[in-house]
Amino acid sequence: MILVMITVDSMENAEKIAETLLEEKLAACVNMIPNVKSIYVWQGEKKIDTEILMFAKTEKDKFPSLVKRVKEMHPYELPEIVGIPVSYGLPEYIEWVKKSLV
Repeated sequence: MILVMITVDSMENAEKIAETLLEEKLAACVNMIPNVKSIYVWQGEKKIDTEILMFAKTEKDKFPSLVKRVKEMHPYELPEIVGIPVSYGLPEYIEWVKKSLV
């Protein structure tokens, strides 16, 4: 299982991306956490934004397609899409994720 972190500018965009990932079976579940404060440097300038942090659960073989789809829909020039392999987890939950993506 892969846990994918994605930040986006609005709940509206987060919900659109989440719905698409679920419909296309690229993610089994997407959590959206509002009001995440992000501080970063973009093109030499310090930025402070409030974003939505998304956690999408997928499988390794679906990750490239998930990245492609998110990039197509995402409003940012360079979106944060980070996949973290899950080494440990409730076996039944991990199995549910696998079955949900078929």
